[in-house]
Amino acid sequence: MNLIEELRWRGMLHDFMPGTEEQLASGMTTGYIGFDPTASSLHIGNLATIMLLVHLQRTGHKPVALVGGATGMIGDPSGKSAERNLLDEETLNANQEGIRRQLEKFLDFNSGANSAEIVNNYDWFKEFSFLGFLREVGKHLTVNYMMAKDSVKKRISADEEGDRAEGLSFTEFSYQLIQGYDFYHLYKNKGVRLQMGASDQWGNITTGTELIRRIDGGKAYALVGKLVTKSDGTKFGKSEGGNVWLDPKLTSPYKFYQFWLNLSDEEAEKLIKVYTLLPKEEIESLTEEHKQAPHLRVLQKALAKDVTIRVHSEEDYLAAVDASQILFGKGDLETLKGLQADVLLSVFEGVPHIEVTRTNYETAATVSDLLSDITGGQIFESKGEAKRMIKNGGVSINRQKVQGPEEEVKFELLQQKYLVVQKGKKNYYLISVN
Repeated sequence: MNLIEELRWRGMLHDFMPGTEEQLASGMTTGYIGFDPTASSLHIGNLATIMLLVHLQRTGHKPVALVGGATGMIGDPSGKSAERNLLDEETLNANQEGIRRQLEKFLDFNSGANSAEIVNNYDWFKEFSFLGFLREVGKHLTVNYMMAKDSVKKRISADEEGDRAEGLSFTEFSYQLIQGYDFYHLYKNKGVRLQMGASDQWGNITTGTELIRRIDGGKAYALVGKLVTKSDGTKFGKSEGGNVWLDPKLTSPYKFYQFWLNLSDEEAEKLIKVYTLLPKEEIESLTEEHKQAPHLRVLQKALAKDVTIRVHSEEDYLAAVDASQILFGKGDLETLKGLQADVLLSVFEGVPHIEVTRTNYETAATVSDLLSDITGGQIFESKGEAKRMIKNGGVSINRQKVQGPEEEVKFELLQQKYLVVQKGKKNYYLISVN
């Protein structure tokens, strides 16, 4: 299957310039995608774009990932309603390194002729003077051509309608010219013939093909994937807490796994094609199996497993699965003991977190005391209420049923600090002993 066919059946193909398919069929083609280092990590919205490079390489072509050290200082108006805050050079450099490490997880940099490559557009822009850029690049495109781009028109029309306090700056207006020059530079120096990206990048990408034609009389091509959105049309990759990041420090592997596990059936059926490399026959089989028993969430589990392992590791995936069992009552004490502190805190992030001093914890006479007075009435308002529920078998600590209201407080602290209290079937509390 060639690249176009692969992307089409996966539902990832949005549009491509005439001649692109023929260029890809003519032999190994070098194609690139740009990533602006405006954050220290990429998120799963970016991952959909990375998958375009992955498929490009898997079908025998050479992928180039451009980390935009120069363009990251400016900001792309595409899909934005407001101008981006500009970052300092030190922050951008740190972000670039983080993104570089993440890209190396998905692309093969040691596969011979079509090995992946990472470039930084700051390398060719740092010595480019403003006047030099205007003379060598700016003169080749008219203002009318640049104004006709959707990303520009939408921002200007929004300003005219009073939706924004300030208009489109010259800085952002010039972004497409700078990105266009990236394509020209890579065309001349790296033999790049194709630029890819999400559908909202079509205008910037075709500016590059136009520059190549006007400056050099050359031919280059554009291919864009579908912008991945949720079923409600909102931007994919954002949860209630913000972006779902690839960096485990920003989004824990547990939360990352849970994000995929909680997708709707419709989203899972679409996104398993986009975010995994599972073959067509296996995806069709999983889809059919899911339709027979939707409650088993076969698609969501397969998607969550595949992506979590590739972004993080199999160990992180297994830990996330274990952690997921806790809130559904399937994990035991050993499961809890096996969770690292950060995973444990992620699992119980939404439950009441109660802090007690080590002295008060160690001097608590009974479990009833601990769960009422020592915890400030946050679990049980009175010792009598605690005793009644414990007698009825409704209280567990660290997944172990409390045997009686007068039981001594001799529980093994998780990570030498935590106790997980379950009251009834659904009420959880995390006690932190400091």
